[in-house]
Amino acid sequence: MPTTPTILDRDNPILRKIAKAVDPKDISSKKIKSIIADMKAALETQEDGVAIAAPQIGHSLRIFVVSHKAFEKGAAKNTKKLENDLVCINPELIKLSKNKKVVAEGCLSVRYLYGNVERSEKATVRALNEKGEAFERGGSGLLAQIFQHETDHLNGILFVDKATNIENVPPATTVEITPSHV
Repeated sequence: MPTTPTILDRDNPILRKIAKAVDPKDISSKKIKSIIADMKAALETQEDGVAIAAPQIGHSLRIFVVSHKAFEKGAAKNTKKLENDLVCINPELIKLSKNKKVVAEGCLSVRYLYGNVERSEKATVRALNEKGEAFERGGSGLLAQIFQHETDHLNGILFVDKATNIENVPPATTVEITPSHV
């Protein structure tokens, strides 16, 4: 029986590295397919998790996955609901709104800290999907926050580097104070 990959803790040095781009010709390789499957599996084990970056499971590669759960939670207002997870390979933030908002944030690699981070209200990402096809996807609210948070992961930045009013909220007292853990 396969084991679910461990989500790395904030002290792991891989989380501070700038992740390497995936060669597009390698997207269909067994290795990349396996990493994406592991990311999805790890994310699925986290009831409150809505996205994960490859470095969070030990692979310094420019890949992140947005869970279908993010769309069920209303992450993407005015966008169609996804039946599957959104895989972003070699993502680039190509547009960020000038309007910013301070939002509550947490992270699967920085359990159980929460803080406020200023993020653009809207963001557009350009990436490759699991088939190596280029796409662009815009989002507002939580989806824009996810795009920015996960891109930070790929650049070796954790939300606590930007957050203010950081609080430790252990699981026994965790109340839905944030929309998600991205």
